[in-house]
Amino acid sequence: MEKKLGLSALTALVLSSMLGAGVFSLPQNMAEVASPAALLIGWAITGAGILLLAFAMLLLTRLRPDLDGGIFTYAREGFGELIGFCSAWGYWLCAVIANVSYLVIVFAALSFFTDTPELRLFGDGNTWQSIVGASCLLWIVHALVLRGVQTAASINLVATLAKLVPLGLFIALAALAFNLDKFSLDFTGLDLDVPVWEQVKNTMLITLWVFIGVEGAVVVSARARNKHDVGRATLLAVMAALTVYLLVTLLSLGVISRPELAQMRNPSMAGLMVQMMGSWGEVIIAAGLIVSVCGAYLSWTIMAAEVPLLAANYKAFPRIFSRQNKNSAPSASLWLTNASVQVCLVLIWLTGSDYNTLLTIASEMILVPYFLVGAYLVKIASRPLHRAVGIGACLYGLWLLYASGPMHLLLSVVLYAPGLLVFMYARRTHQDNTLLRFNEKLLIVCLLVAAIPAMWMLVG
Repeated sequence: MEKKLGLSALTALVLSSMLGAGVFSLPQNMAEVASPAALLIGWAITGAGILLLAFAMLLLTRLRPDLDGGIFTYAREGFGELIGFCSAWGYWLCAVIANVSYLVIVFAALSFFTDTPELRLFGDGNTWQSIVGASCLLWIVHALVLRGVQTAASINLVATLAKLVPLGLFIALAALAFNLDKFSLDFTGLDLDVPVWEQVKNTMLITLWVFIGVEGAVVVSARARNKHDVGRATLLAVMAALTVYLLVTLLSLGVISRPELAQMRNPSMAGLMVQMMGSWGEVIIAAGLIVSVCGAYLSWTIMAAEVPLLAANYKAFPRIFSRQNKNSAPSASLWLTNASVQVCLVLIWLTGSDYNTLLTIASEMILVPYFLVGAYLVKIASRPLHRAVGIGACLYGLWLLYASGPMHLLLSVVLYAPGLLVFMYARRTHQDNTLLRFNEKLLIVCLLVAAIPAMWMLVG
């Protein structure tokens, strides 16, 4: 019999999926594009937006507890079969890319311990040695998840607690070393020669990336012991993560001036720790990063494997992916996901891509599913407050689409278009002979037409 997930396991799943690699590079990433004034505005927008999105998910778990297929089912129920598929496909691709990026960053972090100027063993996580190591880790976690989601979630709870230790130590030391004069130096970023509002816009995809995973409890809600715990876990984890991110970003600017911080090597938290406590600081942060990323990777493996299973149960993915093993683990879906991750790892080695490239692609693929969560709440809300939350979540989704820019949107079209073949094949495997609606046919045509110039621009 399958064991269900309680509040602590669900909260750890969400928190661990958000607190991955991004938090350790956050000081440099933010200092590079924004002044303290822009960061305060950017975090205010992101904090409000992500809390509205989390609250929208909480309300939907209460208003429609029967929809336990994650954010994909909200899109399908509200806007039709094809939109639902695109949401599931986009989210699954995001999860696959996120998993690849985590494996890359684990071995980039190991290079702190192994690499010297004469020996480049793991480098940026894209050497052949890194790819071999990442592949081994990939299939070890694969075997772990096959033993059951509850087993993996229990290990993840321990990993989440372990990663909070180095983060807590960093925040405490940064608070002691904080200098208000350094923080307020060039407060509006005149050195950047970019208007404050443009700086705020430039922080948006970075802040979104560190919150990807907010939907973790909703994705596995079918495995929750109590459906009300799903919304509670989401809000608790978001508030905890937002507190950590705010403190890490703002306190860092009081330890080292913004121009210096912008030039630091990532994970920049390691360099800051060296400033505050000597050479041991780098070791502590590198070790914390490895534990943190392994925990996030485990969370994302659970979520990534859950999406094709749920989508197959709702006839959006081919029927084969609805198979589960004797431990109630999504076996067929897990094999699909990890085989895709393995192919991407080989491509990383061949192309020499790094973590930041993957970060941009993964962030883009999640934007449409997030927007559709708010849109569905607006559609079904009967109370003014509920509708206001839905509208707020929608506006945040639209702002992110605007902030990401047209090139990133074109990139997502290129990735959505091949999914149409999977969609058509899935309809055949489920013997679904219902005709597509006119607006669904129109969307297919639009995606295919947009994919042509998008591919041309990307290749060019």
